[in-house]
Amino acid sequence: MAKLNMMTILSQKKIAHQIYEMVLSCENVTTIQAGQFLHIRLKNQSTPLRRPISVASVDRENNTCTIVYRVVGQGTLEMSHYEKGDKVDVLGPLGHGFDTSILKAGSRVLVVGGGIGIAPLYQLTKEAAWKNAKIDCRLGYANDKDVYYLEKFEKLAQVSVSTDDGSMGIKGHVFTDFDDALEYDAIYACGPAALNKAVQSKFENHPHVYISLEERMACGIGACYGCETKDKKHRVCKEGPVFNAKEVQL
Repeated sequence: MAKLNMMTILSQKKIAHQIYEMVLSCENVTTIQAGQFLHIRLKNQSTPLRRPISVASVDRENNTCTIVYRVVGQGTLEMSHYEKGDKVDVLGPLGHGFDTSILKAGSRVLVVGGGIGIAPLYQLTKEAAWKNAKIDCRLGYANDKDVYYLEKFEKLAQVSVSTDDGSMGIKGHVFTDFDDALEYDAIYACGPAALNKAVQSKFENHPHVYISLEERMACGIGACYGCETKDKKHRVCKEGPVFNAKEVQL
Protein backbone atom coordinates (compact mmCIF):
# COMPACT_ATOMS: atom_id res chain seq x y z
CA MET A 1 0.00 0.00 0.00
CA ALA A 2 1.33 3.45 -0.94
CA LYS A 3 2.39 5.55 2.01
CA LEU A 4 2.25 9.31 2.37
CA ASN A 5 5.37 10.87 3.82
CA MET A 6 6.50 14.34 4.75
CA MET A 7 10.19 14.25 3.93
CA THR A 8 12.75 16.89 4.84
CA ILE A 9 15.27 18.06 2.27
CA LEU A 10 18.73 17.51 3.74
CA SER A 11 20.66 18.83 0.76
CA GLN A 12 20.23 19.83 -2.85
CA LYS A 13 22.84 20.62 -5.48
CA LYS A 14 23.26 20.91 -9.22
CA ILE A 15 25.45 18.04 -10.47
CA ALA A 16 25.36 18.53 -14.26
CA HIS A 17 23.64 20.66 -16.89
CA GLN A 18 20.03 21.06 -15.71
CA ILE A 19 20.43 17.99 -13.44
CA TYR A 20 19.95 18.17 -9.66
CA GLU A 21 20.54 15.81 -6.76
CA MET A 22 18.24 16.02 -3.72
CA VAL A 23 18.80 14.09 -0.49
CA LEU A 24 15.70 13.49 1.63
CA SER A 25 15.02 12.12 5.09
CA CYS A 26 13.14 8.85 4.74
CA GLU A 27 11.60 6.92 7.63
CA ASN A 28 10.62 3.91 5.50
CA VAL A 29 13.91 3.72 3.59
CA THR A 30 14.21 -0.03 4.26
CA THR A 31 11.19 -0.70 2.00
CA ILE A 32 12.68 0.99 -1.08
CA GLN A 33 13.80 -1.25 -3.95
CA ALA A 34 16.20 -0.15 -6.65
CA GLY A 35 14.06 1.07 -9.56
CA GLN A 36 11.08 2.29 -7.53
CA PHE A 37 9.99 5.93 -7.60
CA LEU A 38 8.66 8.68 -5.36
CA HIS A 39 5.57 10.69 -6.35
CA ILE A 40 6.22 14.26 -5.24
CA ARG A 41 3.59 16.94 -4.70
CA LEU A 42 4.71 20.44 -5.66
CA LYS A 43 4.21 23.36 -3.30
CA ASN A 44 2.59 25.38 -6.08
CA GLN A 45 -1.04 24.26 -5.87
CA SER A 46 -1.73 25.44 -9.44
CA THR A 47 0.16 22.31 -10.58
CA PRO A 48 -1.84 19.56 -8.81
CA LEU A 49 -0.24 16.53 -10.45
CA ARG A 50 2.63 14.94 -8.56
CA ARG A 51 6.00 14.41 -10.24
CA PRO A 52 7.36 10.82 -10.41
CA ILE A 53 11.09 10.76 -9.65
CA SER A 54 13.11 7.54 -9.49
CA VAL A 55 15.16 6.80 -6.41
CA ALA A 56 18.87 7.01 -7.22
CA SER A 57 20.25 5.79 -3.92
CA VAL A 58 19.26 4.81 -0.40
CA ASP A 59 21.22 5.03 2.85
CA ARG A 60 19.61 2.63 5.30
CA GLU A 61 21.98 3.49 8.14
CA ASN A 62 21.12 7.19 8.07
CA ASN A 63 17.49 6.86 6.88
CA THR A 64 17.93 8.94 3.75
CA CYS A 65 17.19 8.52 0.07
CA THR A 66 18.51 10.44 -2.90
CA ILE A 67 16.71 11.45 -6.08
CA VAL A 68 18.25 12.84 -9.24
CA TYR A 69 16.12 14.76 -11.73
CA ARG A 70 16.43 16.92 -14.82
CA VAL A 71 14.74 20.30 -15.11
CA VAL A 72 12.41 19.88 -18.10
CA GLY A 73 9.34 21.97 -17.19
CA GLN A 74 7.75 24.23 -14.61
CA GLY A 75 7.36 21.46 -12.03
CA THR A 76 10.98 20.35 -11.95
CA LEU A 77 12.08 23.99 -12.26
CA GLU A 78 10.15 24.70 -9.07
CA MET A 79 11.77 21.70 -7.38
CA SER A 80 15.22 22.98 -8.26
CA HIS A 81 14.57 26.04 -6.07
CA TYR A 82 13.68 24.03 -2.95
CA GLU A 83 16.18 24.41 -0.14
CA LYS A 84 17.65 22.47 2.75
CA GLY A 85 15.08 22.18 5.54
CA ASP A 86 12.05 22.42 3.25
CA LYS A 87 9.34 19.77 3.70
CA VAL A 88 8.21 17.72 0.70
CA ASP A 89 4.92 15.79 0.43
CA VAL A 90 5.81 12.38 -0.99
CA LEU A 91 3.74 9.33 -1.95
CA GLY A 92 5.81 6.19 -2.09
CA PRO A 93 7.90 4.27 -2.67
CA LEU A 94 5.80 3.16 -5.65
CA GLY A 95 5.99 0.58 -8.42
CA HIS A 96 8.09 -2.52 -8.87
CA GLY A 97 11.87 -2.34 -8.89
CA PHE A 98 14.65 -4.39 -10.43
CA ASP A 99 14.76 -8.12 -9.70
CA THR A 100 18.18 -8.91 -8.23
CA SER A 101 17.18 -12.23 -6.65
CA ILE A 102 19.08 -14.24 -9.26
CA LEU A 103 22.39 -12.48 -8.56
CA LYS A 104 25.13 -14.14 -6.54
CA ALA A 105 28.88 -13.89 -6.12
CA GLY A 106 30.51 -14.07 -9.52
CA SER A 107 27.36 -13.32 -11.53
CA ARG A 108 28.19 -11.28 -14.63
CA VAL A 109 25.89 -8.28 -14.91
CA LEU A 110 25.40 -5.69 -17.64
CA VAL A 111 23.96 -2.31 -16.67
CA VAL A 112 22.87 -0.02 -19.53
CA GLY A 113 21.78 3.56 -18.88
CA GLY A 114 21.12 6.72 -20.82
CA GLY A 115 20.62 10.31 -19.69
CA ILE A 116 18.52 10.80 -16.58
CA GLY A 117 17.76 7.05 -16.74
CA ILE A 118 21.25 6.43 -15.35
CA ALA A 119 20.17 7.65 -11.90
CA PRO A 120 18.04 4.67 -10.72
CA LEU A 121 20.74 2.29 -11.95
CA TYR A 122 23.13 3.53 -9.29
CA GLN A 123 21.28 1.87 -6.40
CA LEU A 124 20.93 -1.26 -8.54
CA THR A 125 24.68 -1.29 -9.19
CA LYS A 126 25.39 -0.87 -5.48
CA GLU A 127 23.19 -3.86 -4.68
CA ALA A 128 24.85 -5.99 -7.36
CA ALA A 129 28.25 -5.02 -5.97
CA TRP A 130 27.15 -6.02 -2.45
CA LYS A 131 26.49 -9.48 -3.89
CA ASN A 132 30.00 -9.53 -5.37
CA ALA A 133 28.73 -9.64 -8.93
CA LYS A 134 31.02 -8.70 -11.82
CA ILE A 135 29.45 -5.57 -13.29
CA ASP A 136 29.89 -3.90 -16.67
CA CYS A 137 28.22 -0.50 -17.08
CA ARG A 138 27.49 1.16 -20.41
CA LEU A 139 26.49 4.76 -19.74
CA GLY A 140 25.33 7.13 -22.46
CA TYR A 141 25.11 10.92 -22.24
CA ALA A 142 24.35 13.67 -24.74
CA ASN A 143 27.68 15.41 -24.11
CA ASP A 144 30.30 15.99 -21.41
CA LYS A 145 28.19 18.70 -19.73
CA ASP A 146 25.47 16.11 -19.02
CA VAL A 147 27.78 13.62 -17.31
CA TYR A 148 26.98 12.84 -13.69
CA TYR A 149 27.62 10.00 -11.20
CA LEU A 150 30.45 8.64 -13.34
CA GLU A 151 32.94 8.41 -10.47
CA LYS A 152 30.32 6.69 -8.31
CA PHE A 153 29.80 3.96 -10.90
CA GLU A 154 33.54 3.58 -11.50
CA LYS A 155 34.02 2.64 -7.84
CA LEU A 156 31.64 -0.32 -8.31
CA ALA A 157 32.02 -1.52 -11.89
CA GLN A 158 33.86 -1.51 -15.18
CA VAL A 159 32.41 1.52 -16.96
CA SER A 160 32.25 2.46 -20.63
CA VAL A 161 31.01 5.97 -21.47
CA SER A 162 29.59 7.17 -24.75
CA THR A 163 28.40 10.63 -25.77
CA ASP A 164 26.35 11.66 -28.78
CA ASP A 165 28.90 14.28 -29.84
CA GLY A 166 32.08 12.46 -28.78
CA SER A 167 33.00 15.08 -26.17
CA MET A 168 33.68 12.28 -23.66
CA GLY A 169 34.34 8.58 -24.13
CA ILE A 170 33.15 6.83 -27.29
CA LYS A 171 31.28 8.87 -29.90
CA GLY A 172 27.95 7.15 -30.48
CA HIS A 173 25.43 5.18 -28.46
CA VAL A 174 25.82 2.72 -25.58
CA PHE A 175 26.31 -0.28 -27.88
CA THR A 176 28.97 1.35 -30.04
CA ASP A 177 32.10 -0.79 -29.74
CA PHE A 178 30.19 -3.44 -27.76
CA ASP A 179 31.67 -6.93 -27.48
CA ASP A 180 28.85 -9.28 -28.55
CA ALA A 181 30.87 -12.28 -27.41
CA LEU A 182 30.40 -11.43 -23.75
CA GLU A 183 27.76 -13.42 -21.89
CA TYR A 184 25.76 -12.04 -18.96
CA ASP A 185 23.61 -13.61 -16.27
CA ALA A 186 21.38 -10.52 -16.11
CA ILE A 187 20.93 -7.25 -17.99
CA TYR A 188 19.40 -4.12 -16.48
CA ALA A 189 18.52 -0.97 -18.43
CA CYS A 190 16.92 2.42 -18.00
CA GLY A 191 16.83 5.32 -20.39
CA PRO A 192 14.98 6.79 -23.36
CA ALA A 193 12.71 4.60 -25.48
CA ALA A 194 15.35 4.05 -28.17
CA LEU A 195 17.80 2.67 -25.62
CA ASN A 196 15.24 0.32 -24.08
CA LYS A 197 14.22 -0.94 -27.52
CA ALA A 198 17.86 -1.58 -28.41
CA VAL A 199 18.38 -3.59 -25.23
CA GLN A 200 15.18 -5.56 -25.78
CA SER A 201 16.18 -6.36 -29.36
CA LYS A 202 19.83 -7.22 -28.68
CA PHE A 203 18.97 -9.62 -25.87
CA GLU A 204 15.58 -10.84 -27.11
CA ASN A 205 16.27 -14.46 -26.17
CA HIS A 206 17.75 -13.77 -22.75
CA PRO A 207 15.47 -14.70 -19.81
CA HIS A 208 16.77 -12.05 -17.40
CA VAL A 209 16.57 -8.66 -19.11
CA TYR A 210 14.95 -5.95 -17.01
CA ILE A 211 14.05 -2.51 -18.38
CA SER A 212 12.69 0.52 -16.58
CA LEU A 213 10.18 2.59 -18.56
CA GLU A 214 9.54 6.30 -18.40
CA GLU A 215 5.98 7.54 -18.85
CA ARG A 216 3.85 10.53 -17.90
CA MET A 217 1.81 9.69 -14.82
CA ALA A 218 -1.20 11.14 -13.05
CA CYS A 219 -2.22 9.16 -9.98
CA GLY A 220 0.93 7.03 -9.69
CA ILE A 221 -0.95 4.12 -8.10
CA GLY A 222 -2.65 2.47 -11.09
CA ALA A 223 -6.12 3.94 -10.66
CA CYS A 224 -6.33 6.24 -13.67
CA TYR A 225 -4.72 4.06 -16.38
CA GLY A 226 -2.98 7.16 -17.70
CA CYS A 227 0.38 5.47 -18.10
CA GLU A 228 -0.49 2.26 -19.92
CA THR A 229 2.20 0.58 -21.97
CA LYS A 230 1.99 0.49 -25.77
CA ASP A 231 0.33 -2.94 -25.71
CA LYS A 232 -2.29 -1.71 -23.17
CA LYS A 233 -1.50 -4.67 -20.92
CA HIS A 234 0.40 -2.92 -18.14
CA ARG A 235 0.47 0.30 -16.16
CA VAL A 236 3.96 1.73 -15.81
CA CYS A 237 3.27 3.07 -12.32
CA LYS A 238 1.73 -0.14 -10.98
CA GLU A 239 3.10 -3.23 -12.76
CA GLY A 240 6.29 -1.27 -13.62
CA PRO A 241 8.21 0.86 -14.00
CA VAL A 242 10.56 -2.14 -14.26
CA PHE A 243 9.52 -5.04 -16.49
CA ASN A 244 11.12 -8.19 -17.78
CA ALA A 245 11.77 -7.28 -21.41
CA LYS A 246 9.78 -10.30 -22.57
CA GLU A 247 6.63 -9.01 -20.85
CA VAL A 248 6.17 -5.66 -22.53
CA GLN A 249 5.85 -4.18 -26.01
CA LEU A 250 7.93 -1.06 -26.62
